[in-house]
Amino acid sequence: MNIATLLSGGVDSSVVVHLLKEAGFTPTLFYIKIGMDDDELLHCSSEEDIEMATLIARKYGCKFEIVDLHKDYWDNVVSYTIDKVKLGLTPNPDVMCNKLIKFGVFEQRVGKDFDKTATGHYATTIEKDGKVFLGTAKDPVKDQTDFLAQIDSLQVSKLMFPIGNLMKHEVRDIALKAELPSAKRQDSQGICFLGKVNYNDFIRRYLGEKTGPVVEYETGKILGTHNGYWFHTVGQRKGLGLSGGPWYVIKKDVEANIVYASKGFDVETQYGYEFSMRDFHFIADNPWEVSPEEIDVTFKIRHTPDFTRGKVISTPHGVHLLSEHKLQGIAPGQFGVIYDAKSEICIGSGEII
Repeated sequence: MNIATLLSGGVDSSVVVHLLKEAGFTPTLFYIKIGMDDDELLHCSSEEDIEMATLIARKYGCKFEIVDLHKDYWDNVVSYTIDKVKLGLTPNPDVMCNKLIKFGVFEQRVGKDFDKTATGHYATTIEKDGKVFLGTAKDPVKDQTDFLAQIDSLQVSKLMFPIGNLMKHEVRDIALKAELPSAKRQDSQGICFLGKVNYNDFIRRYLGEKTGPVVEYETGKILGTHNGYWFHTVGQRKGLGLSGGPWYVIKKDVEANIVYASKGFDVETQYGYEFSMRDFHFIADNPWEVSPEEIDVTFKIRHTPDFTRGKVISTPHGVHLLSEHKLQGIAPGQFGVIYDAKSEICIGSGEII
């Protein structure tokens, strides 16, 4: 079998190469580059990543290629992110990066020549009734299916997730025993592909700063100032610079550049029990069809190890979700990711409105 492997230079994708070699495969390794050499912000971690990837390729006798997708990343992921932020919404560039770049452009140009594409994502694939579904990972803390919830069944059927049935500490142990150069490297916390890039620095680069007031939602009292509504998201607690908190972002007035905040852990304005989604994307098929019946599901509205129980109502206008528990910070623009009732299969995702 001819396998393409996406290598980031981190420990997870390095262990993928090790496991494939142990299974008798010699994959071709690819590093997707999205920063230009003279672009300080986007180039900051790629040199070290490429050096690590090169060492892994040498260790296992694999071909290694760098694929430059800077323009595609700009045209698709960056423009999507900036457009949503300008509207006051909460985008998820990682979701769109997986859909449009890693398993979109890369697949169309390079991956199509291979039988499978292997990645270091914490996810699994489940075959059922002749279809391939996206399954959750063994490690709930590292599970990344919420970042993969916009890919389709064709993309899922082509993918291999060799570490999906491992806990993170098991992956680290394999890397240490195999003496991989990336064994002790810290996990990236940045935007997809951007590694160490701070999200606010990324947004500042394209939208700049514009001072506006932070206003108490209940009283209209001015609490302080912010540098632009685009740096804040509904539900956010840190980063407001206010004393005597906790303070939560409740809503934003995009036209007036006002950020509204409420104080306290239990303030009702920051909670809700339901939300609707538009453009709901089913990964494999629609298990609900249009029905007035409430169907048991689990879901996430942000990256977290916990699944929340709820019910969905599928209507001609979209998917509506009713939660069993109150939800903090339901932010328009972010993705609601829906799973089956057992939290085993990711059904799909839609943009919260």
